[in-house]
Amino acid sequence: MITSTTVLTRFLFSLKAFTDDGKLKHPKELSINKVGHALHEHDPVFKSFCQSEQISHMLVSLGYKRPVIIQSMYIFKQPGIGGEVVPHQDNSFLYTEPPSCTGLWLALEDATVINGCLWAIPGSHKNGLVRRFIRDDEGVHFDRPSPSYDHKDFVSIEVKAGSLVIIHGDLIHQSFENQSPKSRHALSLHVVDTESCVWAPDNWLRRKVGPEPLYVS
Repeated sequence: MITSTTVLTRFLFSLKAFTDDGKLKHPKELSINKVGHALHEHDPVFKSFCQSEQISHMLVSLGYKRPVIIQSMYIFKQPGIGGEVVPHQDNSFLYTEPPSCTGLWLALEDATVINGCLWAIPGSHKNGLVRRFIRDDEGVHFDRPSPSYDHKDFVSIEVKAGSLVIIHGDLIHQSFENQSPKSRHALSLHVVDTESCVWAPDNWLRRKVGPEPLYVS
């Protein structure tokens, strides 16, 4: 089975990087949307960071017993063409029973309202999971339509480079297009627990071999 993490490095381009006839408007290095989804396993620099004591100590403080990094992405949010990420919950895509996903979003550049910072609905993580993104005989799809959200319910999360935003798996969050002349690079990691938590067999992301835990407590 070929899945996202079977590929060592997958480069995904921004939709607005192309002309109507499919040609790039900008150099390749300024057209890539993100690289993923297994940098933490196949790139030595990212692997070293993800397996650092700082990451493990933080996950211990969050209550993780046997955590694995299930997904990693370098997000470029290119100037002028960086795409929108619609409101979503991380548990929708990376579901365990019981739910255990946490997003770790590391700002590699200043993230502002102008260049497409994160936005979230405060307290939305207390309302439970809205829907799931699954893989079945029909392919990959959401199991139900998206609710409608009011923009006034969201607050911006502007952070400086080097800041780490910890995202509860049920928190509704999003980001808008980057229409500024400045990029908004970030590293996004998603962690789930494998102690008393079962990876859902109908998750869109499937693997032949499970990832190694960062530690066992």
